[in-house]
Amino acid sequence: MSERPNYRPETLAVRAGQERSQFGEHSEALYLTSSFVFKSAAQAAKRFSGEEEGNVYARFSNPTVSMFEKRLAALEGAEDCVATASGMAAIMAAVLAHLQNGDHIVASSGLFGATINLFSNILSRTGISTSFVSQTDPSAWEAAIRPETKLFFLETPSNPLTEIADIRALTAVAHARGILVAVDNCFCTPILQRPLDMGADLVIHSATKYLDGQGRVLGGAVCGSKKLTEEVFKYLRTAGPTLSAFNAWVLLKGLETLKIRIEAQAANALQLASWLEAHPKVARVFYPGLPSHPQYELAKTQQKSGGAIVSFEVKGAREQAWQVVDNCQLLSITANLGDTKTTITHPASTTHGRISPEARAAAGISDGLLRIAVGLEAVEDLQADLERGLSLIGG
Repeated sequence: MSERPNYRPETLAVRAGQERSQFGEHSEALYLTSSFVFKSAAQAAKRFSGEEEGNVYARFSNPTVSMFEKRLAALEGAEDCVATASGMAAIMAAVLAHLQNGDHIVASSGLFGATINLFSNILSRTGISTSFVSQTDPSAWEAAIRPETKLFFLETPSNPLTEIADIRALTAVAHARGILVAVDNCFCTPILQRPLDMGADLVIHSATKYLDGQGRVLGGAVCGSKKLTEEVFKYLRTAGPTLSAFNAWVLLKGLETLKIRIEAQAANALQLASWLEAHPKVARVFYPGLPSHPQYELAKTQQKSGGAIVSFEVKGAREQAWQVVDNCQLLSITANLGDTKTTITHPASTTHGRISPEARAAAGISDGLLRIAVGLEAVEDLQADLERGLSLIGG
């Protein structure tokens, strides 16, 4: 499938991007090599200069990695994709490929904690500044624009409160000023949401999450037009935040079951969210598939379902939230998400623990908040596991 017919997502997830060797293997080949042999000095020179297409050195070209890039690009409806070593590496590559000293980013105040740290503490050292605004208020994004603003960066749904950004509205605001729009599509994946179809310029992935789906390897990706991803590739070639061939091979196999997994996990999440919303020890549930969600109607226009992440506040604070976590015997106490195994975490002390209390407050991360990444277990078993801790909360 070197070309891309109008196949449906489940077909693309299994078939897109594969290139067979002379051995005619049915499964994707795993190329564990750091370098590639040339037929002559002239060919080597042409490969290094880019005059001739072909693999050169595994820091920036490998057949297995290329297959993963082509498959994910097909799923996102993108012209091209550049794979990276992790989701954070993908964000860093996308930003440094297109911004420089003196440039400015407008970003959601509800970003993942590591992303906030990257923008506030790491990129600021390069002279790239960031203004954080409300995820859900396009007028706040517009008001934050400066003459040096070059990028809008958002993740929708947000982590962990599942706030929904209006991709079309923010893209209209940005493009009127010549500003790029990058969307972290980790929670939805291209199965539930395709930001490029709504006007976004770049799509970012932590492939570690749902694209793998079983918590095995790290990976990341940047998808978009060939013109924009070419700059990301140049950064990758020199700086080297490279996806390994083995991880790419694992991710390729993960993509084959992506649609089946994400749809089943989203169905489980809706059932669990409804149960939590009716629970007397739960103060509030955050899930885009519930009518009580503030952006429920917007979510229906952008996403095919509410996704597989459910966050909720217990009636109490940190002590009560930790009580629920510590009494779980089935749910895995880990900050990773996207696995077939359901995970639970306390964001204020883990994923958002390294940002300032003021930044946590601005992001709406309370001490009573818990985040569940719903897997494929029986929902009744998940409910019983959570009930063990919830029942101990007084009041």
